[in-house]
Amino acid sequence: MESRRRVRSPCVSVCALDEKDICIGCHRTGDEILRWTTMTDEERKRVLEYVAERESGSLI
Repeated sequence: MESRRRVRSPCVSVCALDEKDICIGCHRTGDEILRWTTMTDEERKRVLEYVAERESGSLI
């Protein structure tokens, strides 16, 4: 039996949504945060890709 680790949440305990419904701490949308615990690992990986895009966009 293979023991796999779930994709971890990007939460950094700085929880506040901006005017676009994006968390200023982890860069997930409010919906992504709410659904995180029920997502598959593939869905979580996709969200982390979106998070990386949002983070790079917020640095400009």
